[in-house]
Amino acid sequence: MSPDAYGRLPRAFTTPGSSSFVDFLTAHAPELLPSGRPLPAGSVPVAPHATTIVSLAFDGGAVMAGDRRATAGSMIASREIEKVFPSDEFSAVGIAGVAGLAVEMVRLFQLELEHYEKIEGALLSLDGKANRLATMIRGNLALAMQGLAVVPMFAGFDLDRGVGRIFSFDVTGGRYEEHEHHSVGSGSVFARGSLKKRWQPGLDAVGAVRVALEALVDAADDDSATGGPDLVRRIWPVVATVTSAGYQRVGEAELGEMVEALAEVRRAEHARGRASETGGAR
Repeated sequence: MSPDAYGRLPRAFTTPGSSSFVDFLTAHAPELLPSGRPLPAGSVPVAPHATTIVSLAFDGGAVMAGDRRATAGSMIASREIEKVFPSDEFSAVGIAGVAGLAVEMVRLFQLELEHYEKIEGALLSLDGKANRLATMIRGNLALAMQGLAVVPMFAGFDLDRGVGRIFSFDVTGGRYEEHEHHSVGSGSVFARGSLKKRWQPGLDAVGAVRVALEALVDAADDDSATGGPDLVRRIWPVVATVTSAGYQRVGEAELGEMVEALAEVRRAEHARGRASETGGAR
């Protein structure tokens, strides 16, 4: 789709069409889409995978958090990967699955929402955003069937309802609204158990961030592919809130204080447990 000899853009760029950038690429340059690239014959190589993502609703919005570890088989591929991104001003998307494809899908999703806003002159509704993401995931089904799956999680502030909402997906593009809290990725089973115990109605943003951090710590305690907060390297999870004020990433200093306070509480609980065991043995 290069300019012609006179420097003019192809007719596809000036012909009225869909407000979907993905539909535009599908019609005029499908090879630019992740799903449009054929895989070579043979087995799929081991690619870095990203896990774990947690999200929960609180009064006035939603919070999303992701650990920083990416794995390639049994190896740690990265300790500092970021898995939570703003999809637009009032929503966030977290990635789980093949890291490279997932990041590319997030960038395309961000462009899709920006393109819609420019064409239509208005923001897409939160349900519409979730539906667009589901369509993109469905387009990746062929790669998912070959082992290159991407399963993101989506959360945002619904401007019409004035509440935070959470959506999960499957590899076929199925879209499901989750209530209160949810988690995806290899550590999701452990994170969900933690969220069930700690989430409660009436949480504020600070309380919700604290619950999300604890869920990631609990997941990292039992899942080798999930990396907990690294107190030595001072690498913290990526945590963001989405409210009527928009997407806001929680600062490193604030997260550091929360992580250290949580670590102190866990150390004290462990010490009490050891003391109780010793006293019982006597």
